[in-house]
Amino acid sequence: MRFPTACVLVFAKAPLPGQAKTRLIPALGAQGAARLHERLLRRTVERLASAGLAPLVLFCAPDCTHRIFAELAERHGVRLMRQCAGDLGARLYGAACATLDADAVDNVVLIGCDCPDLDAAYLAAALGALQDRDAVLGPAADGGYVLLGLRRAVPELFTDMPWGGAQVAALTRQRMQRLGWRWRELPVLRDLDRPEDLVLVDSAGGEERE
Repeated sequence: MRFPTACVLVFAKAPLPGQAKTRLIPALGAQGAARLHERLLRRTVERLASAGLAPLVLFCAPDCTHRIFAELAERHGVRLMRQCAGDLGARLYGAACATLDADAVDNVVLIGCDCPDLDAAYLAAALGALQDRDAVLGPAADGGYVLLGLRRAVPELFTDMPWGGAQVAALTRQRMQRLGWRWRELPVLRDLDRPEDLVLVDSAGGEERE
């Protein structure tokens, strides 16, 4: 692998109707939203695992027992970990801390599976930047971020954050600046969270409606 001492942490819910991609349920229905989430998850893991950039860990919710997680682990060699309790910030921070505490891991990249345009080249740019920077930020068009790369985890980046709002990336920048960090910004990408984002669905392999 090109970055053997890095680790890519992919956060994913089990594709259960009514629990996955809930903001898309008005447009796709509960079953359609869950099926789309499963396709996004498969696409993300397959694309990044085949690139051979860094080890992948799939942080699963509510646990690691869903068939899709076992299938991806067997097919692509990804490691499965259960997301810890708490809000998104607590889960991101917990995963980053646990992984960076491992002796062989120098840096981590945190991503979800709802950005069809986050490809191997984008991930490689993030991993490359972490060789001489404290962090990497991949902003999302809605004001959040699609990727956060870190050499160390600090609670300031994850606590009292308005997750899902339009200020997440801006607040993350402000907090990194206060920490005195050097970071790189990657191009803005769009993620697939809301009905108006479904124009991106062709990149994810087509849309299913109930």
